[in-house]
Amino acid sequence: MRNIILASTSPYRLQLLRQLGIQFQVAAPQYKEVIDQEIAPELQVKHLSYHKARSLEERYPDALIIGSDQVFVNARGQVMGKPGSFDMAVEQLRDMAGRRHVFYTGVSVLDSASGETSTEVVTYSVTLKALSEEQIRNYVRRENPIDCAGSFKVEGLGIALMERMEGEDYTSLIGLPLIKLTGILEQFGVEIL
Repeated sequence: MRNIILASTSPYRLQLLRQLGIQFQVAAPQYKEVIDQEIAPELQVKHLSYHKARSLEERYPDALIIGSDQVFVNARGQVMGKPGSFDMAVEQLRDMAGRRHVFYTGVSVLDSASGETSTEVVTYSVTLKALSEEQIRNYVRRENPIDCAGSFKVEGLGIALMERMEGEDYTSLIGLPLIKLTGILEQFGVEIL
């Protein structure tokens, strides 16, 4: 089997990839994420996931390298990423409460030996409940989702914030769309089952 590298420092992506039961290594991508409001979110996550994978190409010259990234578009049409702090998480959730938002998750697999790449984007929408300031602050204190786009962990207590979730693959909301990823890996000869 080929070496598989997950180009990510995200514990959420690591946990998701473990679900597939395949052998892989984790390496920090050597690429700085920058969100540009002028670029469509689909193109942005394609670009970010591709460059994360590509950033490890020289370090792993004969591997399948997986890159993934996520942004969401809030109800006002702004492209948003991770909050990075308690106050920003509270602000994001305050803005999101009672509204529908769309998450875009890109996943790329690079065959560093051949240079061949496959990149996909998955969308997933969430509608948050109307939330009080106290509920928002209590949630952020309890789960500390400062490293999560949207300021919630749907796989944890964040599910209590939700009124509705819609999409083809809930794992994309966590940060690594496993349905698309398994299809891409199979294109590169990795049999998951």
